[in-house]
Formats: sequence, structure tokens, C-alpha cells
Amino acid sequence: MIFHSIKEKFFFYNLPVVCFSLLPFFLITGPFLSDLSISLINLSFLIYCFKKKNFSYFKNKYFYFFLIFWGYLITNSLINNFNLDSIKISFFYFRYGVFVIAISYLLEFEKSFIKYFFYCIFLCFITLIIDGYYQYFFGENILGWKTLDELRISSFFGDELILGSYLSRLWPLFFALAIYLFKSKDKLFLLFVIIFILSEVLIFLSGERIAFFYINISALFVIIFSKKLLKLRLFTLLSSLLLILIISLFNPNAKERIIDYSLDQMNLNNDNKNINDIYIFSDQHTHHYISAYRMYLDNKFLGVGIKNFRKFCDDKKYEVSELSCSTHPHNTYIQILSETGIIGFLFLIFVFFYFVKYVIRHMLLKFKGNYYFEDFEICILSGILLYLWPLVPTGNIFNNWLNIISIIYLPFLIWSRKSHKTSN
Repeated sequence: MIFHSIKEKFFFYNLPVVCFSLLPFFLITGPFLSDLSISLINLSFLIYCFKKKNFSYFKNKYFYFFLIFWGYLITNSLINNFNLDSIKISFFYFRYGVFVIAISYLLEFEKSFIKYFFYCIFLCFITLIIDGYYQYFFGENILGWKTLDELRISSFFGDELILGSYLSRLWPLFFALAIYLFKSKDKLFLLFVIIFILSEVLIFLSGERIAFFYINISALFVIIFSKKLLKLRLFTLLSSLLLILIISLFNPNAKERIIDYSLDQMNLNNDNKNINDIYIFSDQHTHHYISAYRMYLDNKFLGVGIKNFRKFCDDKKYEVSELSCSTHPHNTYIQILSETGIIGFLFLIFVFFYFVKYVIRHMLLKFKGNYYFEDFEICILSGILLYLWPLVPTGNIFNNWLNIISIIYLPFLIWSRKSHKTSN
């Protein structure tokens, strides 16, 4: 980047860096500010590209793949059970692709702003940990907010019970950046280790079962695939599990929510011998999935249209029971299959197997004493794994908040891989 004035530097560098660095704070407030920050970053980057007549950074296979997918979403919305929400979601989906390219470019230009982003995540985690434990012990957070469910903790998220989701989805990135900026011998790193352990325990106390699953599967991924992080990640995981065990002995409510309630919902606590009496996660989830699958069978190629599950779930052809309906089917793969058909599903499957291909390559090289990915990248990949893991209930794949907190990993991975190739 070349700037000819202070105004240019502010608009094309300072503004996007500030917007990106503050994303962890904005994600706590909800989708509006985080979506606005992404829009400002995109606007700044696109104006810079047009002004300099330089679009070279868009010329890569990943962005071309994204463009094809984006084009399919728009086409599907126009010709398949047309509704304005579908068009709006499809058209503005473009901003996620531009955001990834913009931040990747900024990282390549000046990587020092990584520390600004890291300190923002650090402050967010510290604040949420203090407030979350305060709410756990006193029944309300420091602002006096109480949750609708006394067995849950939400901190500053209020009635939105997504504290665990926020922590578990950003935890791998926080861990990766701490590893990148502060080596294990650094005195500050001991503080980060304590934060890692406390945040894992808080995810358990939040009562969010999927978030607790996410933090554990990302931990196992790092333990298995990293080069030098096995002992560290194993220590933080075992320490947090030990604290969870101690807390559960004195207060079994959290354990009942995470384990017993899950078994009850799946109907596994009743000594069922008949597999037909067992549910996938819960009876409600099971009926969502069956309803969505019926939609797919009736609309194999294009699905019922983006954001149309809610519109067709009470149709007699697809309805299983009064539990069939929701805003989405609560599983990314099933939602893509039912709403965008086999064509849209192929895009997701391709990304999944592309991910698996390089993880397997890394593992094969590891057996020979070599490594395809650096430990920093393994931590980043463990965060991406949460988005691609198929066997778990999920939020709406077209939800702005979930999309932003998921794609935030991609610029770091692209920048790191490019830097790694350049150095080699």
C-alpha cells in the first residue's frame, strides 16, 4: 500500500485496522456493529482497489470458488421460491468474500496490527471471565442482569445465551495469536494459560453443550496435529476438566445440564433397547432433520430456497409433528441440502474434503518427522473445524453473527500460508 496523504492512510489503513481490531467487542454487542465494521472494511478496500486500479489480490482460486458459490446463491434465490429475505441474504453474502481478501491483504502489508486485534480479544475474554464468574456466584452480572434460566450464564449477552458459543468459537484464535505473539517462555504466557483454563471452565458453566463440545474437539485437534503444543494444550485441557469435576461435586446443576439433560433429550437414560426410540440430539432436532430431508427429496437439485425452511416446515408433505418447524433445521449440512439442494451441498462437501485432504497430508508428514502446517496454523484450523464439523446441532448458516465469527479465521490462515511459502 502506498499513501499520498494522511487522509488516504486513515481511510485505507487506519479505519479498516480499527474496525477489524474491535470486532471481538462488536460481536458481544450483536450482529449490527460487527456487520457494520465488515462493511466499512470492504468499502475502504474496494475504493482503494478502484483508485489504484489494482485487483490482483482477487485473482486466486479461493476467491474464484467463492464467486461461483455466491453466483449460485443469487441464481437460486431468483428462480427458486422467490422471497426478498433470500435475495437480500444472497446478494450481500459477497461481503464475506471481500472481507477475507481485504484483511489478508492488510496482514501482508503490515502484520504488526495483529497485536491490536489480540489485545482486544484478550480484554474481551478477561471481561467476560470476570463477569461470567460473578454471575455464576451471585446470580447476576456486574450490571445486574439475570438470565431467564437460573442454570445458565450469559454475562453481557443478556437473554442471548451465547456466552459459551462466543468463547468456544474465538478460543482457538485467541490461543493461536497468544502462541504467535508470546512464546511459552514469556512471563505473560502464564497469565494466558490461566485465562485459557478459566474460559474453558466458564464454557462448561454456561450450560451450552455444543460450545463445550467445540472447545474439547478443538483441543483434541491441536493435541493430535500440533508439533510443540501437545503438552501445553493437554495441560490446559486436563486442568480445566479437573476444575469442572470439582465444581460438579459441589454444584451438580452444570453437570446435569451438559450430560444428564443431553442423555434425557436423546432418550438414552431410559434403558431403551429399540433404536427407533432414540433421538438425534433431541426429539425436536430429529423432527427438524426429517422435515428438512423430506424437502430435499422433493427438491433435489435446488432445494426449497434460501431461508425457506421456515416457510415449508409446516406443509403436510414435510411436517413430522408440531416440533418440525423452526427458522432453520439446526444443522449446517442439512440446511444447505434442504435449502440449496445437491448443487449447493456439493460446494460445502468440497470445502470439507479439501480441509480433510490437507489435514491428512499434515498427519502423513508428521509420521516422517515433517509438518505441513505450523502450530499457529493448526490452532487456526482447529477453529475452522468447528464450522465444518457435520455431526452437531448448529445455528443458521446464513446468520450474520455466526458467519462473521467463523470467517474471521480465514484471513489469518491465508496470510500465514502465503508467508510460509514465500519464506520457503
